[in-house]
Amino acid sequence: MRSVVYAAVVLAGLMTGCAHQGSTYSDLFIPDGEAIYERPVEEMWPEVRQYFTEANLPFREDRGSMVLETDWRQEFGGSKVSGFFHRYMVMGKRESPTQSKLWIIRITKSRNKALAPPGRELDWGVSRAAGNAGGDAAVPGLSPEDFEEYLDAPVGENSFFAESGQGSRDLVMEWRVFRSISPKLMKEENAPKPVKVAMAPNAQGGAAATDFECGLPILGLGKQVKPGAVLLLGEMHGTQEVPRFIAQASCQAAVAGMPVTVGLELPLESQTRVDTFLDSAGTEDDWLKLMEAPFWRSPYPDGRSSEAVANMLEQLRQLRSRGLDVDIFVFDHPKAQGQAREDAMAATVRHQVESGPGRFHVILSGNIHSRTKKGLPWDKSFKPMGLLLKDELDSVVALDMAYNSGSAWICAVDSKGVKDRLACGIREAKGRDNGDRFFLHTWGGTNGDGYHGVFYVGPVSASAPAAHKGLGRPGGGDNSGVPTEDRTPTLAFH
Repeated sequence: MRSVVYAAVVLAGLMTGCAHQGSTYSDLFIPDGEAIYERPVEEMWPEVRQYFTEANLPFREDRGSMVLETDWRQEFGGSKVSGFFHRYMVMGKRESPTQSKLWIIRITKSRNKALAPPGRELDWGVSRAAGNAGGDAAVPGLSPEDFEEYLDAPVGENSFFAESGQGSRDLVMEWRVFRSISPKLMKEENAPKPVKVAMAPNAQGGAAATDFECGLPILGLGKQVKPGAVLLLGEMHGTQEVPRFIAQASCQAAVAGMPVTVGLELPLESQTRVDTFLDSAGTEDDWLKLMEAPFWRSPYPDGRSSEAVANMLEQLRQLRSRGLDVDIFVFDHPKAQGQAREDAMAATVRHQVESGPGRFHVILSGNIHSRTKKGLPWDKSFKPMGLLLKDELDSVVALDMAYNSGSAWICAVDSKGVKDRLACGIREAKGRDNGDRFFLHTWGGTNGDGYHGVFYVGPVSASAPAAHKGLGRPGGGDNSGVPTEDRTPTLAFH
């Protein structure tokens, strides 16, 4: 009897919790406990298998061991530039003779070395390659049997053998499964209904949360997502991680039911090209039309025109093409200077926010613009864009970028003493290690710069200008008829 009452209380709490939160969305909140099924693991497991089947997440199962593993899915739904793939390892566990639970481990792998552990590139002994050294079969660490499977692996998966990966427990997914199958196990008719995905008005058909791969849930995001809210993110330009953070946050918020508008510190004259690209098929010609603007070929690319930013536009285009209600606007006024520029940027952002009161706005800019306190060391009267927005809008939260050490593409005054010249390139970025997980954290007040907290993106890695990859699709390496200046820049000066 106790177990039946417990499960009923849990389900009632989930339903009343969703109703009480009103404008918040359950899938954005990281649970602080495990989901316990009031059924033996043998009774629970068939419903788990059925859930993943109905969610169109193909899996392989180790029969008899209550373990299954889903196929790889690319982040943001098949983007050619994402480079990140995810799968679930699902394990049924016995809590007691009458209770059970699921452990769901999200495994993330990358084509690049972003997730590679230290020392991964070192070979500590003689060659471990299978087959002839240097030939097609020279894949480190693979036996002949594994190599046969490697050759049969889906496109995209082969690259994982040579690069990096990591695994993390996904409590959000565990509770998503629980909310779906626990009522069936308890034969409850008043089951909590799944949150509706935020679909654009012209989207065709319905969608479920499991249709989209948004990456590991971002800790603390749920507290900020609500209609009319403005989240100002102050970044250090030129990293791979911040654009991915923006794409993941947008995807997770939209999948949880909230329409999202992303504001980018790109020139205002880019808006038409961005709109056209978002509604395009993402072909090479579409990329050319987007990136033929002078902004992408500036002699001083400060990180806003990086390959990672271009990739983010493609990732958001992918989400939009699949029906998610995700939009983008640009707000920089590069011809204005000083306070006039801050005033103009704030006016553009304010207009967008007031035009979409039911949307969640994520505004990305350099971390001078997003401050909400007056004054700079060299100009005590300076009013940043963030301060102007805070005074004019109802719900503004400003977060500064936090990160672990790595590198970034940075433009700075020429160290050789030429004050009127900027030197752009890959530079060391020193941060503090707070783990590998993306998160948002607020302090309950503001610091000296007017920030309410931080958004953390883990170890950072530099992202070179998209033009270094050619003016076609970033990563395509085709140059699109334009020679590259330097495909793999490693110096801070050019």
